[in-house]
Amino acid sequence: MKTSIFIFGTFLNRIPSPIYLALAVVIFSAANAVTTRIIELGQAYTIDGRNPISLCNVLFVGNLCALGLMILIFYPDWQLHKLKKVALKDWRLLTITAILSRAIAPALMFTALGQTNVTNVVLIGRLEPIFTLILSVFLLKASVNRLSIVATLISFIGVAVTVFFDISEPAKMVMNLDFGLGESLVAIAAFISAITTILSKQQLQSIPVSIFTVYRSLVGTFVFFWMAVILYGFHHFVDVFAPILWQWMLVYGAIIVVLGQLAWLAGLKSASFIQINLASLVTPILAIIFAYLILQETPTESQYLGGILLLLGAILSFIDNLQTSKREQTVKSLNPRQLMDTDVGFRGI
Repeated sequence: MKTSIFIFGTFLNRIPSPIYLALAVVIFSAANAVTTRIIELGQAYTIDGRNPISLCNVLFVGNLCALGLMILIFYPDWQLHKLKKVALKDWRLLTITAILSRAIAPALMFTALGQTNVTNVVLIGRLEPIFTLILSVFLLKASVNRLSIVATLISFIGVAVTVFFDISEPAKMVMNLDFGLGESLVAIAAFISAITTILSKQQLQSIPVSIFTVYRSLVGTFVFFWMAVILYGFHHFVDVFAPILWQWMLVYGAIIVVLGQLAWLAGLKSASFIQINLASLVTPILAIIFAYLILQETPTESQYLGGILLLLGAILSFIDNLQTSKREQTVKSLNPRQLMDTDVGFRGI
């Protein structure tokens, strides 16, 4: 048995990092469309008129399934003597980031998926790297050059065009102030994700990835459950034990959450900054393609133009990263916790 595990582990280690990154990017890109599609499929299995695969059930049960799989994978590091090595201040900060990144932000994103189309969610979600840059400048006093500023402005204009302009008739391009609930929730979630990215990269340098990942999922699941109970009551989860829900969530948690994150981390071990930036660049494009393939969502003219501007901003940001990097480094020289929240968009949960 041990020999088989060793051979399998050796085989996995020989897989090039770009393969892992590509797998993670495909999974993360499909997350929004797959989530929406699963919820739609639940309409065929209603219980007294209720969809058992509701947004809250997907988030809660999906978190539980993913948490169970993560515990099976990372339990060796959850020993008392290892947990004691984590400082109390790190536990406190990790708790805050867990609540923000694994309860509040996903809840906002899931709710947004029920209010607006996936393409809007993807494009408006690109506010996250913009917010991250702004927060880095004001909170961390990070220096930025002109190209970074230009890339950020172009990206922001791309989001604005997507949301505020109707260009179905180019000759009559008008401003559309219908910034709905879904769009607002995505923007808030993007801001929260930017905050947690800053906190994670700056404060959680001494926490092992295994503890970091499992604890965030554990706290996020617990907090989300009680948030929903306080807002809607226990009856909101009346269908939480429906077999059809668990069948889908075991697959969802295993592939979208666990496999996606593990592939991402495996890819980061020896990936270059060029490869990581390319992954970040490709993800939103693939997300829109998956929205079309899975949900038959055809982008509007505004979304096309906004997407082009966002792509241009991302390309300029990519060029900026290449120019400012003194030499091409591998992620092996960095702490993996610094890159856990690298901007690749919504990751399912």
